[in-house]
Amino acid sequence: MNVYAISDLHLSNTADKPMDIFGGNWEGHFEKIKSDWLATVKDGDVVLISGDISWAMKLEDALVDLRELAKLPGKKVFIRGNHDYWWNGITKLRDSAPDESFVFLQTDAVKIGEFVIVGSRGWTCPGSAEYTEQDEKLYRREVERFRLAFLDADRLKADGDRVIAMIHYPPFGMKNESTLFTELFENNGVEKAVFGHIHGAAYFPLKTERSGVEYILASCDKVGFKLVKIY
Repeated sequence: MNVYAISDLHLSNTADKPMDIFGGNWEGHFEKIKSDWLATVKDGDVVLISGDISWAMKLEDALVDLRELAKLPGKKVFIRGNHDYWWNGITKLRDSAPDESFVFLQTDAVKIGEFVIVGSRGWTCPGSAEYTEQDEKLYRREVERFRLAFLDADRLKADGDRVIAMIHYPPFGMKNESTLFTELFENNGVEKAVFGHIHGAAYFPLKTERSGVEYILASCDKVGFKLVKIY
């Protein structure tokens, strides 16, 4: 089993949101992703998708985009991004999944083979340029969601299992300082953490290691619209 990651697909089959307004590299971006996915992923593999999946506003419209992903091989594990407004009610979402290859994480974890995967959206954190006092409440709420997710991971984990964290926002700022997210990851045995949210000319390292955890930026435009191999 191989594990891959990609983020910020921004699919728009029912929304008038052409991504090429953000640069010519976005033209036909999903066709590029699909081509690489089909050439890379086998049925037994896992693909982690760290949010901003669809521009849809309602679940029924987002399902049009999700059904396109259902045509692709592998187990797909999703978390919510800041633009996934259609993600409203985890039970309804799970009941509406196109097929059994879909896993939606929200304050919980899933075990697939030797991997235990936890995930939540996260939030802008201290040290980020855009962080303000108004972000503190949401930041701490997301920290609590991760705390609950790790409690669920503890229930699933066996000796030798490897823990992966999925978060949409970068879990630290440009100075690579410690945050409540990174402390939780370190204290719960996370080996690798995958995130997105960063686009275009905005600089952020594709890979960062701190205190034994490898952090991997997987926003699709940052990685050339190709999947990143995690394991």
